[in-house]
Amino acid sequence: MNTKVLVTGAGGFIAHHLVNYLKARGYWVRGVDIKQPEYEKTTADEFELLDLRLWPNCLQAVRGVDQVYNLAANMGGIGFIETHKAEIVHDNTLINIHMLEAARLNGIERYLYTSSACIYPGYRQNTVDVTPLREEDAYPADAEDGYGWEKLYSERACRHYHEDYGLNTHSVRFHNIFGPKGSYDGGREKSPAAICRKIALADQDDIIEVWGDGNQTRSYCYIDDCVEGIYRLMQSDYRDPINLGQDRLISVNELVDMVARIAGKNIRKRYDLTKPQGVRGRNSDNTRLREVLKWEPRITLEEGLELTYRWIYDQLVDTGRIRSLEPAAPLVAAG
Repeated sequence: MNTKVLVTGAGGFIAHHLVNYLKARGYWVRGVDIKQPEYEKTTADEFELLDLRLWPNCLQAVRGVDQVYNLAANMGGIGFIETHKAEIVHDNTLINIHMLEAARLNGIERYLYTSSACIYPGYRQNTVDVTPLREEDAYPADAEDGYGWEKLYSERACRHYHEDYGLNTHSVRFHNIFGPKGSYDGGREKSPAAICRKIALADQDDIIEVWGDGNQTRSYCYIDDCVEGIYRLMQSDYRDPINLGQDRLISVNELVDMVARIAGKNIRKRYDLTKPQGVRGRNSDNTRLREVLKWEPRITLEEGLELTYRWIYDQLVDTGRIRSLEPAAPLVAAG
């Protein structure tokens, strides 16, 4: 395959998996980030350390490629995005507007921007039994403060670059992507990884801390489905933002119980109501995803959590935080 692709944010979780996915399909891939992947060597044909907040670096990144997957972003879990709003808005707005302009000037054939379910209005997410969010529910806008508004603005920028300049843009709204080879400690990790870490470090009969009351609800999408969905969208002619996630709504309490069963441990919960917990409920409406791509995520939450927990457990063993291997728990049945 002669197509050359740029993946930005390639030192991070989702983009690293995307590089592997594209390479397996024969693409020539350049990865760009301010850091190398943390847990595994990149498979990219080229990997350049570039700060994409700076305009000259964006021009350098897009040289000689046909397509751009722009995943570069300063972000993390709810604890991070609630306490770094100015930093996030500054960094990501610069990255996204510079990358769009660099793509336009270099005649990029296809451009994909990764947005977030955080763009959806808070007034649609104030109950745990939330109605699944349709793409058109983004307006009237009331995005998550900071991170959500920056993502929504960048979606609009993609739309304007298509309308005014003919740049072939695609925007995808992620709903809680999780899996191996992502942050599981340090403050930037998402809730599935944090829960897997806490339970892996816990004793056989133990208590772990849960942020909030545990009744807040979400849907979670495994990384392999995520990268397949990104790729399918890039091949399509669909221009408007589209959801990418599972549509199975569960509570954080249920998520903890699932991971505890995978670990084979008796885990109780201690709630910290002072910690950030985000909206009360959020779920993806996948109607348009099925219509546009004739596809939707297929890996069950149980399967994804099993793989994620085992990977995080192994990381903790390798780094000496767990001293001896626990007896292997039986695999959780799919479905």
